[in-house]
Amino acid sequence: MIFNKPEHNGIRLDSDSFANHGAGSLSESIEAMTSTETPAGKPKFSGLEIIATTAPYIFLLLWGSGFGVAKVGLQHVEPLTFLTLRFGIIVVVVTPLFFIMRPSKPTNFKDWFHIAFVGVMMQAVYFGAAFTGMSLGVSVGAAAVIASTQPLIVALASPFVTGERLSGLKWLGLLIGAAGAVTVVVAGTRFDGTIDYGLAFSVLSALGMSAGTLYQKRFPVVAHPVTVNFVHYWVGLLGVLPLALMLETMQVEWAGELIAALSWLVVANSIVAISLLLFMIRRSDASRVSALFFLVPPVSAVYGWALLGEVLTAGSLAGMGLTVFGVWLVSRH
Repeated sequence: MIFNKPEHNGIRLDSDSFANHGAGSLSESIEAMTSTETPAGKPKFSGLEIIATTAPYIFLLLWGSGFGVAKVGLQHVEPLTFLTLRFGIIVVVVTPLFFIMRPSKPTNFKDWFHIAFVGVMMQAVYFGAAFTGMSLGVSVGAAAVIASTQPLIVALASPFVTGERLSGLKWLGLLIGAAGAVTVVVAGTRFDGTIDYGLAFSVLSALGMSAGTLYQKRFPVVAHPVTVNFVHYWVGLLGVLPLALMLETMQVEWAGELIAALSWLVVANSIVAISLLLFMIRRSDASRVSALFFLVPPVSAVYGWALLGEVLTAGSLAGMGLTVFGVWLVSRH
């Protein structure tokens, strides 16, 4: 299993956060359905343990599909307009849920600000820059491998921001994971070495996710996941909408591909994947969670093969093996 024992910091997404407001019995119902009790009445398998065990695998399957699906949608709409549609739909879904459930929420302005800042980094900056980079010609593979450098950024900054220290073995794992991720893309992609605006935006996306991860660990906040999503997607929408109005035509070609891509990105990449990411960050140190991003390029390559017919070369398969081994080293206790 990837994670340590739960730490009582970070944005709390455990069952305690579900307990009180509006949906008072929700956590009890979930716990009853996701746990098996012994005759003595003690839970044998808790719902949180099941979620913690499966979250990395589900997250990778959903997150790894995002680059390819987004690239399909970007053939029919400009990047910031695409994100405006995506965030707008999520806001329409999450806002009524927030007021109906009346979930637990921060009690002071500072905590609201901390949640909002993480939302700006993980939504407006990360997705806005990544989508813009791909719209400017960056390939799905290149976008994926640049995003996978995020763990190195987190590892380099963690000692100064969160006080975490990495052992020599973890550093080795991070380097092996990075090498494997690069191998996956280079083996199947033809690069011309040109440093253009698209690549710069892709780098900015990795910096945005890194900043969100580190900030959340540095300034932990207790919050219900509905509250977190409510804040994150509102600040995401308010961040990209003005830029879309100023910089783009906001014309949309409502093709079937766009509708399918938008639907998948809203449900899988936005609501489910981000909630899992926040949950995992709270239950483990930042470097271990970030190491999962090394697996995004291999997973993206598999989606490219399954959905687009892209060929998985021997070099790509070798790189996947290196990446998995690197993540295993970083995840060891």
